[in-house]
Amino acid sequence: MNKLSRRDFLRLLALGAGTLTVNQFLASCGVKPAAVSSTVPAPVTKMPANTAPPSATEAATQSPPESTPTKALSNADVVVARGGEPEDLVRRALEAFGGMGKFVPRRANVVIKPNICVAYHTYEYAATTNPWVMGALVKMAFEAGAARVQVFDFPFGGNAKEAYARSGIEEQVIAAGGEMMPMPEFKYVATAIPNGVDLRSTHAFQDALGADVLINVPIAKHHGSARLTLGMKNFMGLILDRGAIHNNLGQRIADLNTLFRPTLTVIDAVRILTNHGPSGGSLDDVKKMDTVIVSTDIVAADSYASTLFGLQPTDLAYIRAAAKMGLGKSDLNSVKVEEITG
Repeated sequence: MNKLSRRDFLRLLALGAGTLTVNQFLASCGVKPAAVSSTVPAPVTKMPANTAPPSATEAATQSPPESTPTKALSNADVVVARGGEPEDLVRRALEAFGGMGKFVPRRANVVIKPNICVAYHTYEYAATTNPWVMGALVKMAFEAGAARVQVFDFPFGGNAKEAYARSGIEEQVIAAGGEMMPMPEFKYVATAIPNGVDLRSTHAFQDALGADVLINVPIAKHHGSARLTLGMKNFMGLILDRGAIHNNLGQRIADLNTLFRPTLTVIDAVRILTNHGPSGGSLDDVKKMDTVIVSTDIVAADSYASTLFGLQPTDLAYIRAAAKMGLGKSDLNSVKVEEITG
């Protein structure tokens, strides 16, 4: 029998011989080959450097990462989901872009800004953002790994505590693990708007300025002065002196949108208010549309949403001003829209 030395055996392995070749070599030397397992060992996952393992509490509460979409991601500027329950609409629209994980990094501080303008109407009157749209976004932010999700607005009718509860938003946000935050005056800070054309400074809410991710969630509705309240106008709820905005309203709304640049705009058109906005008060003015509009381009989102009311983007002064300033797309002939019908 030919004897295989230990040196020859190691040399054979070092040359990268496969299991079959090794066994053939051993057989030729009269050595019985070892049994070969058909099971491939699982790879060892190493913890990234300088990263502590999660605590037992964190491990128990962490949600698994979102699954990779099986279809090609949309290259649209605007995704419109129609037909279905509010949470389903939000999820379908965001899945087209690759899911919330594409926009919310792990451990991010997320601010979601709804429209909660009054304390005396429930969501059915379409003056405030749909509570289930808000709940869905909070859930999805945590599913993506957000560390904290804050929700707040500055009502002009009634106080915040009453408005948060009456709108139904507080219940859904808290159920999803988010925080409904007050907006005390001391947290507004003097802030320059260097890219503004007419509005050059304001007092802005510091929690919105400091967010890692800002998600803007207006309800689509009529407005007596601006014609429509959509995404761009919704940021008026983040400044202290809103009266100043009404002087040269269109341009100053556009100026404000050089300060607040949302990661996502999600326009709630589950119900829209077609008249007597922004506060409404009659169900005769409400049209149920079961629609959600999502975009990373707030100007494109508002431009598309204007068509729900039989208008065009050029009918709204703040869209015209924003387009002139290069803040986004307003020409619907160049805006790529993907519609998803349930």
